Amino acid sequence: MPKPVLGIMTLYLNSKKQLEERDIYERMIAEGKRLGLDMYVFTPADVHKDRRLLLAQIYDPHSGKWTRKWRQFPDMIFDRCRVQRSERYRQLKKFRLQYTDLVYLNRPLSNKWAIHQQLARKAAFRPHLPATDLFDGFHSVKRMLKQNSLVYLKPINGTGGRGILRIEPVNKQSGLYLIEGRNHKRHIIPQQRVRLDRLEPRLSSWNMDNYIVQEGIPVQLPNGRVHDYRMLVQKNSQGVWELTGCAGRIGAHRSVTSNLHGGGKAVPMKELLTQWIRDEDQRENIIKQGEKLGLDIAAYLEESYGALCELALDLAINKDGHIYVLEVNPKPAREVFSRIGEKETYRRAITRPMEYALWVYHTQINPKPQAEQKTEDQTEDKTESKAKEGSA
Repeated sequence: MPKPVLGIMTLYLNSKKQLEERDIYERMIAEGKRLGLDMYVFTPADVHKDRRLLLAQIYDPHSGKWTRKWRQFPDMIFDRCRVQRSERYRQLKKFRLQYTDLVYLNRPLSNKWAIHQQLARKAAFRPHLPATDLFDGFHSVKRMLKQNSLVYLKPINGTGGRGILRIEPVNKQSGLYLIEGRNHKRHIIPQQRVRLDRLEPRLSSWNMDNYIVQEGIPVQLPNGRVHDYRMLVQKNSQGVWELTGCAGRIGAHRSVTSNLHGGGKAVPMKELLTQWIRDEDQRENIIKQGEKLGLDIAAYLEESYGALCELALDLAINKDGHIYVLEVNPKPAREVFSRIGEKETYRRAITRPMEYALWVYHTQINPKPQAEQKTEDQTEDKTESKAKEGSA
């Protein structure tokens, strides 16, 4: 009996055909093989121009080697493609349009602005969304600064903290504003103090096309470093949304973001939250509220955009314990759990998309006949009954 085939779809990073997450794919393929999946990695650039074939990248967990081989299209696709400004991303869009008949575990979400607008349509989510506007000139920044002392400017398609600026008054009397952030290569830019009348010329030198202006949540620790929380929610082996884990992140020195790729440090959530919120009952309530919020948002966005299998939410928690959703990431990294030593959480983060793929295959692509399923259920019931008798 042939194994279900899962293709991990990604994009090359450059013309040298380098892959960003090869080590993660090795872990996923090893886990998938253990579960009974046949898996390979491919990009839209690997499609045969005349036949329905892919030049797949195949990993052998035993030898630790990668090989290439022409393969048929997979039964299911796990989309790990992130936004790029390249011909490769245009190939991805063409692939999605051309092969709509394929089964995708996850559909692409929209950009930060569109996701914010979508979430804001639901009354229950609005209190958890920082005030956000689409950048349409300096007046939008000035308006946000009047309403909030701390403001962030973010590219609507940015990842990893690239291109983010933070603006806040040095003090209320000076009329000076502090600008800091990271450029589009993720490098920390020098801090600048600028008067309000010089703020617009300074920002005009920054390419602000497709940016949002967002209320900043005060999350600086006593040492001056910013912090937030990365929550991962995933579909489980029964096709149900479930919290996989949540970890704290502390930004590097002089960083306006906490991203690990930008030098941030991962910390267990409870350890970090204890530094921030002293009351234990309040901390437990925050953790429960955060889990419910994450699962509710995942279910809502799936209703809005189509099939999803995992989402990461970046959460800020203010001194009052109020939770804000800073960003939603449909193509999340998961090494934050490895860095804090939560090996089982990290294993689940790797494995759950594979377990969900098997559920999709057996319920949607190749469902078992009812009679066969009934026999299996009866066998399981008998096994459970004997186990209970033995333990009585």
